[in-house]
Amino acid sequence: MSRVALKQNGRGGRRARETKVPAGTVLVTGFEPFGGGARNPSGEIAHALDGRVIAGRRVAGVVLPCVFGKATRELGRQISRHRPAIVVCLGLASGRAEVTPERVAINIEDARMPDNAGRQPVDRPVVRTGPAAYWSTLPIKAIVAGLRSAGVPAAVSQTAGTFVCNSVFYGLMHRLQRLPGVRGGFVHVPAMEESGGGAPALPLATLIDAVARVVEIAVKVRRDRRVAAGAEQ
Repeated sequence: MSRVALKQNGRGGRRARETKVPAGTVLVTGFEPFGGGARNPSGEIAHALDGRVIAGRRVAGVVLPCVFGKATRELGRQISRHRPAIVVCLGLASGRAEVTPERVAINIEDARMPDNAGRQPVDRPVVRTGPAAYWSTLPIKAIVAGLRSAGVPAAVSQTAGTFVCNSVFYGLMHRLQRLPGVRGGFVHVPAMEESGGGAPALPLATLIDAVARVVEIAVKVRRDRRVAAGAEQ
């Protein structure tokens, strides 16, 4: 897998540039609860944003099953149904304290726990003939800057893990190779305060507003900022 080059669409400029994008729906997806949890903020955010108009674009919110393969197939059906201009997939990253747009999806499924159907793949490619990885085509650094300016903790993430979130992210970007002009990516959100527990968390209302801001920035910004947002580990 290390011999396969990463695929990338376009290059970032020095500053984020706001431009008008073609009219079209923004598809926002989240997940059902998993791992014994009673709630999943990603799915609740998608449900809350369904039907809203943000930056002149209608949002279609969809909740995906937390099941390898099935989630990606359902995402494909929703893309065919809504014909979106932008796709923003969401997932829960319990333990993270920030909203984290993901930089890269990798072609591997390696689950330390079963999904909601009891499946637990080990070292299995998401797409057998696919490249090692795909870059997000969302303006992830502009998104982070916009969230921080609104008082929401945010950071670029260098890994979406190897569970269903990454599988859906990779499946999305693989599909978008056949849909020129459609942009997409993945954003992890922290736990919501309403769920309780000791994990870092934000109020659900804050998370909903944050993802609405993500959608707005994704619509308005096509060329991402060229600023450092790397990691040493």
